[in-house]
Amino acid sequence: MEQLQSFLPLILIFVVLYFFMIRPQMKKQKQEKNFINDIKKGDRIVTKSGLHGKVADTSEKLDAIIIETGSGKMTFDKSAISLELTSKLNNPKEDKKK
Repeated sequence: MEQLQSFLPLILIFVVLYFFMIRPQMKKQKQEKNFINDIKKGDRIVTKSGLHGKVADTSEKLDAIIIETGSGKMTFDKSAISLELTSKLNNPKEDKKK
């Protein structure tokens, strides 16, 4: 019984870390993966470097997106798209309600 009591704080620390750090990170990764897979032609997006544009085309072969900006078209990897900024750009009214 004493051995269990000595490991109880360690077990509680692991449980707290799981629910406050690991689980939310896994949820965010899943949401970002779904977002990247659901990008379609015509969506307005923002890259992680801050470049705003509109999706002109997607390339499944290269796993890339062609973005149309004011100065022309550019190709970016799908991983370079920012989920947070794009959701704010596409749904500005929902942010104001919250």
